Amino acid sequence: MATATVRPATDDDVDAIMGIQDRTWRTAYAGLLPEEAFASLTSDAARSHWTDAVHAGDGFHLLVALEGDEIVGFAAAARYAGAGDLSIAEVSALLVEPRWGRRGHGGRLLATAATALRAAGEQTGRVWVPEADAASRGFYARAGWEPDGAVRTLDTGTGTIREIRMAGTLDLRLVE
Repeated sequence: MATATVRPATDDDVDAIMGIQDRTWRTAYAGLLPEEAFASLTSDAARSHWTDAVHAGDGFHLLVALEGDEIVGFAAAARYAGAGDLSIAEVSALLVEPRWGRRGHGGRLLATAATALRAAGEQTGRVWVPEADAASRGFYARAGWEPDGAVRTLDTGTGTIREIRMAGTLDLRLVE
């Protein structure tokens, strides 16, 4: 089996990130999102967004998971400072292309993101997950993250998606 690794994303990774998001969302959210939402994932605006994310700097982490030389997943995580001592550590995206699932890539991405957020002084993290996405909810639950009671509803243009917020410790370790 090829070596599995996680590293910071570069400009050369943007096309792979966009492709993984497009293919993963089309698989996971078929019937939940309108075609316009899927089409936007490969737009020039999306390319600009991910390129900006590569260069976002301190506090923001865009990571890619590789199996051998192939990018198979990615995660975006950031620490946001608020008023006073308030700060938030959030995983805004963590996707592994379905054909590469169940090989530990998601866990490596989450553990690496957690290490970076811990280095910034955070102890807990959070993530918003579509309520209908049982696979993602289960993934975070296996990492010890649980729903914290917060919910939000997003307008898709043709309907709504209800998301739940899950939170948990950033004291995650890779198990080799």
